[in-house]
Formats: sequence, structure tokens, C-alpha cells
Amino acid sequence: MKVLVIAAHMDDEVLGVGATIARHVAAGDDVSVCIVCMRAYDHRFDPDVQREEKAATRRAASILGYRDLHFLELRDELLDDKLLDLIVPLEECIADVRPDVVYTHHRGDSNQDHRAVFAASLVACRPIAKHKVKLFVCYEVLSSTDIAPPIPEFAFQPNYWVDVSVHLERKIAAMRAYVREMKEFPHPRSAKGIEILAQKRGMEIGFGAAEEFVSLRDQWG
Repeated sequence: MKVLVIAAHMDDEVLGVGATIARHVAAGDDVSVCIVCMRAYDHRFDPDVQREEKAATRRAASILGYRDLHFLELRDELLDDKLLDLIVPLEECIADVRPDVVYTHHRGDSNQDHRAVFAASLVACRPIAKHKVKLFVCYEVLSSTDIAPPIPEFAFQPNYWVDVSVHLERKIAAMRAYVREMKEFPHPRSAKGIEILAQKRGMEIGFGAAEEFVSLRDQWG
């Protein structure tokens, strides 16, 4: 099985799907990750920081066990300005990877880049596209999905759970590669915060730990 994780920023792939990626790798699946943006801090781009963050992404990839990594290098904070500029390279990435399963952002996230990636993914993975994605699901990102406003259309309503009990420590180790993004508890992007959320999601379905998703399309047949 071929799996593609689409992430707006370097670290979203770990926060949203890190343990599930490790599970796919352990199962022998081919995993690819597409990072859409170059990271801006305080609304500014620093080439040295970009190099460090890309190195962190590669370290996280090594910990999780996948090798195929794509950087689209689009502008952080501006993805919703012109969606076509995101759709086209995303379509090219999907045509190259030809995934059976796609994990992408949730439409209700508080981050505008996450919402833009969701909208572009929906177009790039449409059922009538040249390559048909069989399973299309959205993931949650700590400190983004969880702080969306209490409006019905923003709600993250999971219907697909993955048991990651034996892969959770690998996810936390991969997140530690992102030194700038790791925080101290009670911040959600802390080691303890990641562990608590995984345990909470596991309790919802009867697992020791889980990552949960919203499945929008399942065409396995």
C-alpha cells in the first residue's frame, strides 16, 4: 500500500500522523510525506532557519522510518491567497507518488494554511482525478485543531481510529527533532501533551493509545 501524508508545515506530519506513519512503515507500506510550506517565524523567513527545519524534518523521518520526502517550498501564511498555486504542485506530487491512502489537514483548523491545504487536497484527490485515492482522511494537529472556535462547521468529528499503542514513543521521539516547536507541559505540543491526547483518543475506542481521523472517502473495493 502507498501512503501520502500532506502537511502544511514541518512538524504537522508528526503531530497529526506520526505514530500512524510508524505503524504503516512497520507493516511494510510505502510512506511519502509532502511538506507544503517553508516555515516563517514572526512573519519572517530566515534561510538558515529553513535549513535547520528541513534537517529536523529529515531527522524525524529517519526516526519514523520513511524515506520519501517532498518539499514544495511554498510561502507560509499565504496559502489561502491563491489556492491554484497550491493545487497544481500538489497534483504533481500525487501523480508522482500515486497513493492509495492520503492523510491531510482538517477543514476546521484554526490555522489558515491548514485550511488551505485541506481545500487543495480535496481538489487534487477528487474521485474523477487521473489517479484515484482509495482512502482520504483528515487528521488533527495539536494546538490548531483543538483551539478552533466552537462553531459546528469547525468541529473535528472522528470516525476512524488507529491503534498506535506500540508506536507512540516513536512519535514523541520524532517530535523532539523539532526543537523550536517542542514545548513544555501543559502546552499541547509537549511530550506529555502528545501522550495524554493519544491516551484520550485510545480510551474513546478501547485502545491503549490512538490517533484519530475523519474519513471523508473510503473506496476500497
